[in-house]
Amino acid sequence: MDVAYDSHKFAEMILHVSERLQDDRAGGATKLNKVLFFAEFTHLRRHHRVISGCEFQKLPHGPAPRQLLPVRKKLIASGAAQLVEEDFLGRPQQRLIPSRPANLDVLDPDELQTIEDVLDQLADMTGAQVSELSHQEPGWRLTEVGETIPFSTAFLDFPQVQTPTSKRLSESAAERYDLATA
Repeated sequence: MDVAYDSHKFAEMILHVSERLQDDRAGGATKLNKVLFFAEFTHLRRHHRVISGCEFQKLPHGPAPRQLLPVRKKLIASGAAQLVEEDFLGRPQQRLIPSRPANLDVLDPDELQTIEDVLDQLADMTGAQVSELSHQEPGWRLTEVGETIPFSTAFLDFPQVQTPTSKRLSESAAERYDLATA
């Protein structure tokens, strides 16, 4: 699979996701990494193309974008964002705070919808929960720490994951139609 990386699109994607995570108490660096991962791989599954083409590597706590640190450094140096450290349940949490809105013109409507869907699905989860969810992805399971997670693994079969939102919707539908849930 030939994938081109678009650093400008990735930077705007980071700003948009960071802005959306501002009201999420668990919206620090870990959750940012995982939202970016799930957005790229979800979009690939849905539309057979990636959003920015950013590569993800396997780290012990889940996938992380290889290009995140240099792009984040450029965003901070240009004044487009700042990195702050906050206390989250007695632990330090790094959070990227955008100083300007993301340029959403670089994202097509399908890409933006995928990002929004991923943010909505992960909204009620902590960074640790999102990390655990990412460990269910075949690409994370099949690679070694430090290796790039191949985009082609997005199409491998894997057990359906259940987020708090999907569980709530499933229970609601089961109740409405008088079905038993497992």
